[in-house]
Amino acid sequence: MQFFAATFEQLTAYRELVRSQQEGVTPVSFTGVSQIHKAHLLTALCRENAPVLVVTAEEAEARRLCDDINAMLDETAAWMFPAKEVVLTPVEGITTAYEHARIAALTALRTGQCRVVAASIEALLQPTLSPEQLDDSTILLRRDGTADLGELIRRLSACGYVRGESVSGQGQFSVRGDILDVFPVQLNAPVRIEFWDDTIDTMVHFDPETQRRTDAVDEVRIPPARETLCDPAALAEKIRKLGKSLRSRRADLAREKLYADADQLDAGMLPVHLDKYAPLLREKPSMLYDFGIGTVCWSEYGAIVESQRGLMAQYQEDCKLLLEEGSLCRGLEGYYQNPTEVAVQLDKRFQVYLSNFLQGGEHVEFQKLLSVQAVQNAPWGGELRQLTEDLKAYCEQGYCTMLYAGSEKTLPILQQDLRESGICCELAKPDSIWKDGTVYLRTGSLSGGFAYPEIKTALISQARTLRSGTRRRKTHHRGEEIRTLADITPGDLVVHALHGIGRFLGIRKLELEGVTKDYITIQYAGKENLYVPVTQLDMVSKYIGPREDSNVKLSRLSSPEWQKTRNNVRRAVRDMADELLALYVKREKTKGFAFYPDDQEQRDFEARFPYVETEDQMACIDEIKHDMERERPMDRLLCGDVGFGKTEVALRAAMKCVMSGKQCAILVPTTVLAMQHYQTALRRFEHFPVNVVMLSRFVSAKRQKEILKEIKSGKADVIIGTHRIVQKDVEFHALGLAIVDEEQRFGVAHKEKFKQMFAGVDMLTLSATPIPRTLNMAMSGIRDMSVISQPPQDRYPVQTYVMEYSEPMLVQAIQRELKRGGQVYYIHNRIDTIEFTASKLQKYLPDARILVAHGRMGEAEMSEIWRKLVEHEADILVCTTIIETGVDVPNVNTLIIENADCFGLSQLYQLRGRVGRSNRTSYAFLMYKRDKMLKEVAEKRLQAIKEFTDLGSGFKIAMRDLEIRGAGNLLGERQHGHMEAVGYDLYCKMLNEAVKTLKGTKKLAEDFNTYVDMDVDAFIPPSYIVNEAQKLDIYKRIASLENEAECEDMKAELLDRFGNVPKSVDNLIRISLIRVQAHERYVTEIKGKVGCITFYMEPYAPVHVEKLPQLLDKYKNTLQFSAKGTPNFVLKYKKYGLVEKEADLMISLTQRILKEMAILYTE
Repeated sequence: MQFFAATFEQLTAYRELVRSQQEGVTPVSFTGVSQIHKAHLLTALCRENAPVLVVTAEEAEARRLCDDINAMLDETAAWMFPAKEVVLTPVEGITTAYEHARIAALTALRTGQCRVVAASIEALLQPTLSPEQLDDSTILLRRDGTADLGELIRRLSACGYVRGESVSGQGQFSVRGDILDVFPVQLNAPVRIEFWDDTIDTMVHFDPETQRRTDAVDEVRIPPARETLCDPAALAEKIRKLGKSLRSRRADLAREKLYADADQLDAGMLPVHLDKYAPLLREKPSMLYDFGIGTVCWSEYGAIVESQRGLMAQYQEDCKLLLEEGSLCRGLEGYYQNPTEVAVQLDKRFQVYLSNFLQGGEHVEFQKLLSVQAVQNAPWGGELRQLTEDLKAYCEQGYCTMLYAGSEKTLPILQQDLRESGICCELAKPDSIWKDGTVYLRTGSLSGGFAYPEIKTALISQARTLRSGTRRRKTHHRGEEIRTLADITPGDLVVHALHGIGRFLGIRKLELEGVTKDYITIQYAGKENLYVPVTQLDMVSKYIGPREDSNVKLSRLSSPEWQKTRNNVRRAVRDMADELLALYVKREKTKGFAFYPDDQEQRDFEARFPYVETEDQMACIDEIKHDMERERPMDRLLCGDVGFGKTEVALRAAMKCVMSGKQCAILVPTTVLAMQHYQTALRRFEHFPVNVVMLSRFVSAKRQKEILKEIKSGKADVIIGTHRIVQKDVEFHALGLAIVDEEQRFGVAHKEKFKQMFAGVDMLTLSATPIPRTLNMAMSGIRDMSVISQPPQDRYPVQTYVMEYSEPMLVQAIQRELKRGGQVYYIHNRIDTIEFTASKLQKYLPDARILVAHGRMGEAEMSEIWRKLVEHEADILVCTTIIETGVDVPNVNTLIIENADCFGLSQLYQLRGRVGRSNRTSYAFLMYKRDKMLKEVAEKRLQAIKEFTDLGSGFKIAMRDLEIRGAGNLLGERQHGHMEAVGYDLYCKMLNEAVKTLKGTKKLAEDFNTYVDMDVDAFIPPSYIVNEAQKLDIYKRIASLENEAECEDMKAELLDRFGNVPKSVDNLIRISLIRVQAHERYVTEIKGKVGCITFYMEPYAPVHVEKLPQLLDKYKNTLQFSAKGTPNFVLKYKKYGLVEKEADLMISLTQRILKEMAILYTE
C-alpha cells in the first residue's frame, strides 16, 4: 500500500537520510523511532535500496519487524533469516525448520522477492551458503522443459532432500514411476511433477494432508535443503588430514572421533553434526551480507552488542568443554565468525543505526545525527468510545489517519458506527488519495500504531485481529485417523472379521486360469495360511490390543471358537451401544438450559484477552457458544496442543455461563493445576462481578466449609477444584457448565460419575492428547469434537534432541539457558535417587539455585516450591513427572529428561509442552542411557516424538500412542476383555455399526457376508504402486468404498498420486462397488466365469416372490432362477473371445442385473 512509503518520505529526517546515502555519508544515527516506526522506515527505504538488511538483538524482534513490514506492503517482501542451532556433537535427530527458513530467505534474496531481510546478531555471525553455491545447487524446472529423472533424484539427494514413500514436510521427495513429488524448502506446498519420457508434462501443487492436487505451476525452483553442502569423499579426506596433524594432549581421543566421522562419510552417510566441519569446507566463509546487501540497519545497537557478548562468551565456553572431551579439536572451533571482522565487512556498506534514544555507550563514530518526532500509539483494544475520542482528536487537528481493524465482515459496520459519531471515514483502496481530516479503514493488524506531528499522519491498529491468510483449517473426517493406523508390515498381527487373529505375511500375486489377482496371506495357528482377496481387505484390520504382541494367541482356522468370541463381543457391543445411546438420547431429550446470547460484558471480557486468538481458537469458541445457546446439554471434546489456548476458550464459556446466572465448575486432576487455574481465573475475571473459589487440599478445612456454603447459596460463580468437587457434601445452587481439564488423567469411572452427577448440565472436556477411548467416541459421532491445531503467534517449535546421556552436553545446555536468564526442568523419575542427582548437578553448577520436587512431598511444601519457581527464586527444578500436568512457567525454556525411553508417548509429549511457552526458542533433550539396547516400543516412542517436532501434533500423538501401547484398559472393566478378544479396530467398527443401527442411520446389515469371485484381472500392478505399505492402504480403502461418488473420488486421487489408472485397478474398484450393491440385494456370493454369472441369494431375503417373473421376462431365456439348495440366479451370455472386452462385459452385466433386482424388494 502506497500510504506507508508515501507518508514516511515526507519526513525531513528521512529526506536527509536519503541525501546522506547519495553522498556516501555513513554511518548515520537515526533516533526517536520505536518498533513500529522502524518497520515504517524500512518500508520506505526498501523501495529504492532493496535489499536492506536489518539486524536485531533477538529473533522475536526480527520476526515482528517482518510481520509489520509485510502487513504495510500487503505482500511478502520482508523475510526472516533465523539463527540455526549449531550441532557440534553426534545426536540422533534435530529439527531442521530453522535451516529451511534460512535457505528460503537466501533464495528470496537471489530471486529478488526479498526487499528486507531481518536477522538477529546470532544469525548474522553464522556462515551460510555462498551465492554461487546456492545458484549451482538450485534446480529450476519449467513445464514442457526437459530433465532426466534419474539425474534429478541424484541431485536432490546430494542437496539434502530426504527420499520417502510420500511427501509430508519440507525437504522431502518421493518418486512413483514417472511422478516426482518434492517439497522445496521455500514453498508452502509441495509440487507434483509428471514426466513424459524426459519432458515435464505437468507441474501442480498438492495438499500434503490429502495428497490431492491444487493449483498448476509453470516453473518451480528447488534450492538445496542443507546449508552445509559437500562432496563426502573429499571431506573425509580433509578430516583424516586434520586428524594426522593433531598434536595436543587429547589428540588420540579427538582423532578417534574424527576417523569415525570420516568412515561414516566414506560409507555415504552424512553425520547430523556436519556444521562441525564447516571451517574445513570453506576457505573463506560466505555470509548473509554477501547476497547483494547495500544498506544495513542496526536496531538498538546497544542491545545487539550486549547480546553478541553473551553469545560469543557462551560459544567459547562450549568449545572449551568440547575440546576437553575430544569432541572438537583445533581448527574446527571457528563456526561463529569474529564480530570485528564482520564489522569491517559491513563498514563498506551504507549503515543506519536506529534507536529510540541517542545513547552514549555505542562507541560508533556517527557522521550524521538525525532524529524524528514520532509517537507510538497503544493498540486499540476494541472499545468503541475510546476509538471515536482518539479519531475525533486527530481529525480536529487535520490529521490523515489510517485505522487497521476488524475483518472483511465487520469493516462496513465499523464504518457506519464511526460515521454516526460524525467522523469522516472511507474504506482504504490501493488508489485512494489521502486527504487530511479523514479516516481510512482497512483490515489487518500491526504491532502498534504511530503518529507523526510533523506531517500530521497517524495510524491506529487493532491489537488482536487475526493475521489473514493463516493456515487453512484441516477438516477432520470422523474415523479417518483410525485408517492411518493401517501401516501394516509383514509379521504384524491382524484380525480378519470372519477368521480371527493371525499374522500378516505379505501380499502375493496368484494366477488362476489365466486371471491374475493379488491376495494377502495371513498365517493362523498351526501354520495354516489363509489367502484373502484384496477386494475383501475391509475385513482385515491391524490388531491393536492391550498387550505386547508376543502374548496374543493366534486363532485356528475354521474352528467355532472365533465365531463364539465374535458373538459374545457383538452382544457386549450392543449393550454398550445401548448404554452410550441411552446417554446420548437422554442428552438429546434432556431439556438443558439455553444460555443467553453474548452481551456487552461478554464482549468486554473477550476484548481484555492480551493475546491474538488463532483462527482455530475462534472457530472452537463459536462452536462451544453455539452449543451452549441450544437447549440440549452440550457434550464437547476440545483437543488442542499444550499451550494452544484451551484454557482461554474454557474461561470464555465460563463467563457466558455466569452471565446467564448459572454456576460453572472446573475440574482438574491435580492440586497444583487447580492453584494455577485459580490464579489465571482471578486475573482474567478481576474487572468483572464474578466470584471465583477453589476447592482442593490447599484450602484449610475452615475455609472449605465457608466455600461449601457459598456454593450452596449461589454466591460462588466459578468453582475450580480437584476430585473434591464431586464429593457428596458439595451441593450446587444452579450448576450450568462443567469443564474437565486434562481429561486424559481421569479414569473412565470418574468421568462417568461426573456425567451422572451433572446430567442435564453442559459438559466441556479439554485435552491435548485425548485417551484413545474418548478419541474414538468423538470420532464415532457420539460426542462432538473441536480441534485447535494452530500455534499462537510468537510460538516457536521446541528444538528436540534425542541423544545418549552425556554430562558435558547436559551442563552446557543448562549453562546456556541460565545465561539467557531462563530456568530449567530436569526430570529424574526415581524418588530414591533424586536428591543425589540434584547434588551432582550442584557440583557442576555451583552458582545455580536448585530445587527438588516429587509426589511424596506435602501440599504446603509443593506450593512453596512452585511459588519460588514462578517468581524466579530458583534456576533448576529437579523433579519427577509431577510437572506433566499443566503448571505454566513461561520462563522455563529448557527441559532435560533422563531415561526418556521409559516414558509413555503422550507423557513425553505433555512434558515437552511444558517448555516453549514464550517467544524464545526452547530446547528439549530426551536422553537415554549409553549403549543401552532400546526396547522396540521405546524406540518407536522416541522416533514418534522426533517425527512430530512441529507444533500442533498432540492429535497425531494420541493416534500413534494408540498404536504403540494398544488401546489398553480404557472402556471400563467390562469392555476390556471384549476389546482384547477382537482387537481395537474391529471392536470400534462393531461399536460404530451397532450405534448406527440403533440410531437408525443404517439398515441392520443382516449377519452375512458377500463374496465376489470373477474371472477378471483385478489387482494393483507392482509397477503402479511400488511401496507395499501404500499399496495395502489403497487396497484397504478400495475395499471400503460404498457408493459411486466415493469410487470417482478414489479414481481421481489415484490419477493424481500415481498417474493413469490401469485397467486392472479400474476393475478392482468396480468389483468393490458390486460387492456393496450385492449386499444390499441380499446376495451372498457372485461367481463370474466367461459366459456365465451366478448370483447366490440369502435364503431369508425379504423377496416379493410374485415379482420374480417380471425380472426373468426382461432377460427372456438368458436369466434363470433356481430354488434348489441355495436359491440362485444364473445368467448365460455370448462370449466375445477378447480378454479385455470379456472383463468389461461381465462387470457391466453384473451391475445391470443387481440394479434390476431392486424390483424384488419394492412394494
